[in-house]
Amino acid sequence: MSALKYLDTLPLFEIIKYRSKADYTKDAISFTGSPRKHPYDQEKLLLVSDPFTSHTVFFEFRIEDIVHYDDLPGIATDNGENLLMVRLWINKGSLGVKYEPFEVDNPIRYMNDSELLHQILKETSTHKS
Repeated sequence: MSALKYLDTLPLFEIIKYRSKADYTKDAISFTGSPRKHPYDQEKLLLVSDPFTSHTVFFEFRIEDIVHYDDLPGIATDNGENLLMVRLWINKGSLGVKYEPFEVDNPIRYMNDSELLHQILKETSTHKS
């Protein structure tokens, strides 16, 4: 499945924001990105970090591990749509999954080292427009 497919999924609306002045740094770690519904597990979400860059990484978290979230300024797409950006505070000790695109080679080449991945990303975004 294309990494850009996750950017096309519907935004996550299940998070309920509670207003408080709590210090989340004691019990939680923050992650920023654009939240997306998990494609097949309603108890999890995906957080797309640095969308539209060559350093895009996807994080997967259980919704119950979210302590708090903060709204951040959105990102405008080329089509004029606004991409929701948030800071999620995740309980320390929780398990998460990090998805990072790479090119199979010896040694493995990650997005910022791989001309192939840059070309695929460029072609995918061109076909999408």
